[in-house]
Amino acid sequence: MESSNKNTYPPEDVKIARFAKALGHPARISIIKHLASLETCRFTEISNEFPLANSTVSQHLTELKKAGLIQGSIEPPRLQYCINYENWKLLRKHFREFAHIKIVKYEKSQ
Repeated sequence: MESSNKNTYPPEDVKIARFAKALGHPARISIIKHLASLETCRFTEISNEFPLANSTVSQHLTELKKAGLIQGSIEPPRLQYCINYENWKLLRKHFREFAHIKIVKYEKSQ
């Protein structure tokens, strides 16, 4: 069986998988939608927007940040987040290409 070493996959496929994993929770989708409507947003504003514990919001933000979809800046006493525009453009490009993969239609014979 082939190794599941990420180095054996094209970098674009690894990036798509990282983005998809980060978007794999409805709360993260909602956070992205919220941040996309603003230039920047403080953690407390994000946390107040969703019916989640601060620690849960923090975990979701961490996952989105690890994937590179958002970025944060610390301007004491505030922690602010925004969409990472360059990676968002990359996500859109990769997802668009992925969605347009030609598939072979398989019809089961009866």
